[in-house]
Amino acid sequence: MKEEYPYSINIRGELRLFSSPLVMGILNVTPDSFYSLSRATTSSSIKAKIDEMLVSGADIIDVGGCSTRPGFSPATEAEERERLVFALDVIARDYPDAIISVDTYRSDIARMCVEEYGVSIVNDVSGGMLDDNMYKTVSSLGVPYVLTHANLPSESMVDAHYDDVMLEMMYYFSLRIQMLRDLGQKDIIIDPGFGISKNVPDSYTVLSHLNELKRFGLPILAGLSRKRMIREPLSVSAEESGAGTIAAETIALMQGASILRTHDVKSAKETVKIFNQTKRH
Repeated sequence: MKEEYPYSINIRGELRLFSSPLVMGILNVTPDSFYSLSRATTSSSIKAKIDEMLVSGADIIDVGGCSTRPGFSPATEAEERERLVFALDVIARDYPDAIISVDTYRSDIARMCVEEYGVSIVNDVSGGMLDDNMYKTVSSLGVPYVLTHANLPSESMVDAHYDDVMLEMMYYFSLRIQMLRDLGQKDIIIDPGFGISKNVPDSYTVLSHLNELKRFGLPILAGLSRKRMIREPLSVSAEESGAGTIAAETIALMQGASILRTHDVKSAKETVKIFNQTKRH
């Protein structure tokens, strides 16, 4: 029997049903993101990257203006704002129908992107831990919020220590989902935060037990693309980690992921199509 995907999110006032796992393509408008081929800093390169992702079937495009790779000093708020304004001007002009997510942990940036550019989703890599106003802000904006599991003492995104990473993650999500609900937040997507404040073994523990997050009854986003947890066991560079990414994304789908956040939209869409074939038999 075919498995159903019961989740839905409100996008621009319309209910978007998860009839199949979605693919979120990554657009980094930064000069320093860890995967060089994801970067786009000129109008022409932004358009070329978006064209490639939309032709390949991207359901959502996630735009980020501040690199959060582990151990790296982040852009200032002014730098992030300038980069995003430049990119969103291009998107608003040439891709008005595209579903856009903004990858930011700063509430003022999130508000600007939603109110001035109609961005549809706020994707917060810090889970609200780096900006005390994020939950209140996103709840007032009325857009879906990606709640990421993170254990961040600072913006450095360094690895944290967990006695039991899944137990601590379940507690984290229980607490923070309720905090958001109390503020009136309706649409929440949970992201286990692969590689975010987690070492490689902990990231694989999470991947192996991802289906435990289904008990929250919320869409699960898996961002595995070309990360250290793939590069390190294979001893490859980010540019060489495409096959490992496909393998990890397949496991995530089998464990219940609803959205794949990826640098490689074409291969992720093909992975979803093959996965869906197994659900029909």
